[in-house]
Amino acid sequence: MCGIVGVFNHPEASAKVNAALALLSNRGKDGCGIATQGFVSTGNNVHELHWVDDTHLVGHTLHAVVDHVSQPLRKNALITANCEIYNWQELCARYGIAAKNDADFLLSFLEMAGTENLNEIEKLSELDGVYAFGYWRGDNLTLARDILGEKPIWYAQTERSFAFASEKKVLEAIGFQNILELNPRTVLQYDIQKHRISTTPRPFFSGVPELTEPYVHLKEKTRELLENAITKRIPTVKFGLLFSGGVDSTYLAQVLKTKGYTFTCYTAVLDTPGVQPTDLVAAENAAQQLGLDLKIKKISLEQIPSYLRKIVPLIEDSNVTKVGVALPFYLACEMAKEDGCKVIFSGLGSEEIFAGYERHAHSTNVNQECVSGLLKMYERDLYRDDVLTMENNLELRLPFLDVALIDYALKIPEHYKLVEKMGKQILREIALESGVPREFAFRKKTAAQYGSRFDAALAKLAKNNRYESKSSYLRLFYERPNIKLGVLFSSGKDSTAAAYAMKQQNYGLACLITLVSTNPHSYMFQSAGIELVRLQAEAMGLPLLLQETTGEKERELLDLEQALYRAKEEYQIQGIVSGALFSTYQRDRIERICDKLGLKIFSPLWHNAQEKHMHDLLHAGFKIIFTAVAADGLNRTWLNREIGIEDIQKLENIHKKNKLNIAGEGGEFESAVLDCPLFTKRIKIQNAEVVEESKNSAKLIIHQAILVPKGTQKEETSK
Repeated sequence: MCGIVGVFNHPEASAKVNAALALLSNRGKDGCGIATQGFVSTGNNVHELHWVDDTHLVGHTLHAVVDHVSQPLRKNALITANCEIYNWQELCARYGIAAKNDADFLLSFLEMAGTENLNEIEKLSELDGVYAFGYWRGDNLTLARDILGEKPIWYAQTERSFAFASEKKVLEAIGFQNILELNPRTVLQYDIQKHRISTTPRPFFSGVPELTEPYVHLKEKTRELLENAITKRIPTVKFGLLFSGGVDSTYLAQVLKTKGYTFTCYTAVLDTPGVQPTDLVAAENAAQQLGLDLKIKKISLEQIPSYLRKIVPLIEDSNVTKVGVALPFYLACEMAKEDGCKVIFSGLGSEEIFAGYERHAHSTNVNQECVSGLLKMYERDLYRDDVLTMENNLELRLPFLDVALIDYALKIPEHYKLVEKMGKQILREIALESGVPREFAFRKKTAAQYGSRFDAALAKLAKNNRYESKSSYLRLFYERPNIKLGVLFSSGKDSTAAAYAMKQQNYGLACLITLVSTNPHSYMFQSAGIELVRLQAEAMGLPLLLQETTGEKERELLDLEQALYRAKEEYQIQGIVSGALFSTYQRDRIERICDKLGLKIFSPLWHNAQEKHMHDLLHAGFKIIFTAVAADGLNRTWLNREIGIEDIQKLENIHKKNKLNIAGEGGEFESAVLDCPLFTKRIKIQNAEVVEESKNSAKLIIHQAILVPKGTQKEETSK
């Protein structure tokens, strides 16, 4: 992994690239360089470079794994690239290209493909590997990254200038704002002369058509793809393996050992007297039985804050899960760095392609759930792991995210992945047959933050320091919101609860986005209670973006896309919050639109147990009313009154009789929130009527409502 940067149309481009290269030095200590279209200078460090005063400049820091070829590279065009292309020699032979390494090949390949012609972008699919690059030819700059986003790239456009870099914090440090992460499914082109951005979408993986081969053939082909994915990533330099004793890392270790490679396994855990972390027990047992070289790092509770001061700003995120995973990951990488490793292997990705998470076990379409998870990996996992490894001068290798393996694995029938709620069955059997002992091949999934006990440590530290939650404690180490989000908002309990969940996780809420449907039977959008959204937005202190829609099936998605595009432009949001619980119809459509627009998608309530979700809302202080009912067992008496614990019990009883969705996501009822922790005031409905359509179907029409101070009956008219 290397560091890349570029600044265009800026009078201080040279000074900014100089500062950026210093910040990116941890990403590459084997050399650095700068270039304009007519000039290239490379050296061992920034101080050896010959600087020119130019308004356009690109830079590079080198982490050499495949030969030592300094960048940026110049032929008919310029490139600054962070890449590991595994089939570069094969493609050189195919296209008659002479190249010294993969970056040198990539420049010639792009020149041959002609990226100024957007119809040729699909040639990127020929690249087997991971990459992020800036390709500069004439007045055109092209930015692209591998389809999953293993290699990072961020960009920012101001009124007059444009910049990109490997890390968001670097662009912030050299004075840019409103920084966006390039969506891996998008190729960006910047017209330097016209100062204009255009984008081209790239196709993603699909779970169809499902494979129909006999299971023995499916397993043999998967084994072949797995071993190929591992083998092609073996470097000629010293390397290590992040090790937990779970099936993913143990299988990788067994294959590497069987093929005769020399490597070291690394495990990091909390040192808790009298308590053995499960990952430590499993890792030690697996290493002993398989004859692996294992190194272990234990740290005490008292040592954790000093690591948090390093790690949380590095990953630019105070999300509890991300930090909990980052702690053992970083500590293991520290050991690998001390041992002189330049590459580290990880089992990340196995859960998503072989259905290893709990949400897969509850999904109605397992392979589509896998696709959904892969779409989110660049935000959830990959940037975190990239910056942590680079801080330790390590190249991260992820065999389970091999493109050929993913494409095949996503089409394996789900009943070969999930057996009696345990995921990754086909992988577990392959591991067992390869020599992994059963206790490790079939070890139950344990997330890294739990198996290492670092999540428990964060809880203890929060409590010891008198913080109400782990999130509020972690905010000490990264005060800014993680990213700015728009809330897809209906006035109901789920969209409000999703916003609250993200706020609790230190994400910034920038606006509410409401689709006002003229069709009360919209497949996507709630209509009952929509009259309250203005008051709710005022109570939350957030701007409200309203978008009208006809509510016609599928056509309403165009209206949603327009609304999300407006929100991105007006409020500089980087992601969307959805209140989806179990509706894949909603979730999948929202995800597709967000991915198209380069917006990250968050569904914090996804697959929450229905009854628990309802109880959690009341426990958190949500004041909820039903605004519409349409199900056997419900009637007009449920409308316009606060829902209490006894009502949830009634819903559970109705569910036992007729399978009613307790959370109402099947359209059984719609709701509105009158008060919650996000509100500074509560809503009081002054005038409303119930329109009854049938015995079990009715709707609340709200004619007048106001905001009043919390805890009093004194009314205050809304502005």
